Amino acid sequence: MHTILPPNKLPKNLKPVQVLQAISSSLLTETLFVSVLSGGEAAHAVKRFSGLYTGPYFDDSTATNITTQLGTHAYLPCKVKQLGNKSVSWIRKRDAHILTVDRFTFIADDRFQAFLVESTDTWTLQVKYVQARDAGQYECQVSTEPKMSHFITLHVVVPKIEITGEPDMYVKMGSTVKLRCVITQSLEEPAFIFWYHDGQRVLPIDKSPYDIKAEREGPETTVSTLIIHYTTTEDSGNYTCTPSNLDSSSVLLHVLNGEHPAAMQRGKNSASPIPAWSHLSIGLGLTACTPPRFAIAVALTLAIISEIIAC
Repeated sequence: MHTILPPNKLPKNLKPVQVLQAISSSLLTETLFVSVLSGGEAAHAVKRFSGLYTGPYFDDSTATNITTQLGTHAYLPCKVKQLGNKSVSWIRKRDAHILTVDRFTFIADDRFQAFLVESTDTWTLQVKYVQARDAGQYECQVSTEPKMSHFITLHVVVPKIEITGEPDMYVKMGSTVKLRCVITQSLEEPAFIFWYHDGQRVLPIDKSPYDIKAEREGPETTVSTLIIHYTTTEDSGNYTCTPSNLDSSSVLLHVLNGEHPAAMQRGKNSASPIPAWSHLSIGLGLTACTPPRFAIAVALTLAIISEIIAC
């Protein structure tokens, strides 16, 4: 391996032209190292550039678009060759906020961090637990004069979640119920999907009426199914599907013991009109043009008929 020699260490019989050629040849073939010496021995060496130094430049293979899912970690790479003693900064374009300079963070949000992968000369901006507002353009800037910039756009995919069917479900006591929680536009499968009944986690243990099944349907869809066997009135209540790092979805289950759903809805909503009173008001309206006894009789008859039909 050749070493770079200063002019005073070269052979004295060389002509000036030969001295310049020797130094130039050495620069073109050697790799410059910056060493920290401790006790006369090199503690470590960092590769800075190879060949004749011409200044920093961005690698053409550096990505310009990164897509990640809500709640996951995003990694924005910036590959800079021949960086030398220049600094690398990351800047958020929407508010021109300086996020990092080299390995130092300049924002109160500790989700942002920059680190260097020396083997690939890549400065990477890490964004932890990505939020929807993190979407947008980021600038990787090198402290040359004038400044050099490479822009990367971060796209954030927000999965959708729903329990299929109506928000209120009515079933007969003793029947089997299947609640399907469908998660779409999900780039990554959730680490877990929990079900809750009135705030208490549903656990499919031995002798439990519950079964839970989860499966991946396609590249961006996950389905979790809660099965309730031999339902009783105690199974009524709110059921919530909660995946990891995502919003939840709920449904209200009503287990009927010989009751009619319409009657339950009337009892649940005091603002709903009662048919008997509506028919009675019709009868009272007839008193303006008919004898009072006849109008009241008509109203009572209509109210009785409507209650019989409702039951």
